[in-house]
Order: sequence, then C-alpha cells, then structure tokens
Amino acid sequence: MREVSFETIAETVARLCVRANTILSPDIGIMLESCWETETSEAGAGALQDIVENFKYAAKAGVPICQDTGMAVVFAEIGQEVYIRGGLFSEAVNEGVRRGYVDGLLRLSVVKDPLRRENTGDNTPAVLHLSLVEGDRIRLTVAPKGFGSENMSAMRMFLPSSTKEEIIDFITETAAKAGSNPCPPMILGVGLGGTIEQAALIAKRAILRPVDERHPDPFYAEMEKKALEKINSLGIGPQGYGGKCTALAVNIEFAPTHIAGLPCVVNMGCHVTRHASAVI
Repeated sequence: MREVSFETIAETVARLCVRANTILSPDIGIMLESCWETETSEAGAGALQDIVENFKYAAKAGVPICQDTGMAVVFAEIGQEVYIRGGLFSEAVNEGVRRGYVDGLLRLSVVKDPLRRENTGDNTPAVLHLSLVEGDRIRLTVAPKGFGSENMSAMRMFLPSSTKEEIIDFITETAAKAGSNPCPPMILGVGLGGTIEQAALIAKRAILRPVDERHPDPFYAEMEKKALEKINSLGIGPQGYGGKCTALAVNIEFAPTHIAGLPCVVNMGCHVTRHASAVI
C-alpha cells in the first residue's frame, strides 16, 4: 500500500489546470500548422495563421489559449494499492481546481444551479470521472471544456439495425449543424454503444485521443477516415471562413451494448481541445 496525500493531489490538479489552458497538445499544434500550410481558402488560411500565432504566444507568455477556460473535467485512474491521506479524493480535486483557476487567474465559468445561474466563484465543482486500476499510482488528466463546442454536441438513439453509413451521416450532420460555432477546425469524439450515459463518457474520452492516431480496429479506422472526409467537404473551413480544413479528426470509440439499442453521442471539441496529464 502506498500513501498519497490530499495536498499532493490538490497541487497536481492545480498545476494541470493552468498547463492545459496555456499549452496546446503538440499533436493538435502540429496538425493546425499543417492545415495552415495546405489550406486553399485565403480567408481560411488567414484564420489558421491567427490560430497558430495565438497558441504559440499563449505558451510563451503563460496566458490562456482561449478566454473560455472551461469547466474542469477530470479523469482519474486510481491504483487499487493507493491510500489517500488527509481527506476525500473528490475534495482534493476540487481544491486543486479552485487553486488552479483562482490563483492562475483563469476565467471562472461555473454556476451553482443551471437555472438560477449564480457563479460559484472558483470554477468548482469539477466534473470527476473515477476508475480503479492495478498498481499504486494515480493518473490524472484535466480536460477543461469550453461550451462553444460543448453546446454543439449531439446524441441519437439508433436502431440496432442501423448501418455504419447512417452513423457517418449523423456525425457529418452534427458538424454541418454546428457550423462555425465550435471554432473549427473541430475535433469530434464519437461514443458508440453502452447505455446513453456511457456513450457520452466514451465520446468525451475520445476527443482526448491524439488527432494523428487512428482507431486500432481497421473497421472503425475506416469509419473515422470517411467521416472526416465528408466533414471536410462541407466547406465550413477554419473559424467558418470557408475552406477544406473544417475538422482535424473524428475519433470513434465503442462499448458493448444491448441487443435492442445503439446509442451514439458526438462530443464536439474546438481547435483548442485542451488536456494535460500527470502521474502521482
């Protein structure tokens, strides 16, 4: 059994909140630069130039890549041989989010009640997803989620007889309806199967997969390729200015499901789909 303190967890989460909001994942940065070099739309290429210059400046100056520093979504893989000392794990995570957002001067965007809309003042509570794994370590991933893209997400309960082509059409339709709202080039995480809440969680995890990494199953890798091609043929382009670079990636993940259903959730990510990880 290995002890991990409340303070260590809180400090790690605080650091990840700031890092995720100021330093873009290298895979996304490289893909954005490549899109800038190959974009045929003059206006679209101009938008991509601004996007690239922005994320490079943010990393250099230590300022947020985007003014919407998001709601903190935290994925935690906790080794079964870990003992957490000094308080509840969830409270340590929320203390870390509070420090990261308040002390890090990040925008506070969380309200206590979805209808009465009073700001919590420290960007807590986080959305926390826990899983138990082997070992004596804790892996933390902080994925701040802005709502320009989150609001463009969609779900559909397909019939079990639905085809992969129908799924691809739904993914493409979701991107078309979103238009410029999710600040394209977008990243689409797709969750298939499970129950509705599981499909949503799978989709959320899917947008964190590197944009240059395809599904290991050739069946789903081909679906991702076809969906991406269809979305990029829509002509929405970077920031909605037109062009061929509307999406960077379509990442599909799946889970076993019931014989009578086929849940599908598309979670939309913007060109700054942020996340940072650490192992304690």
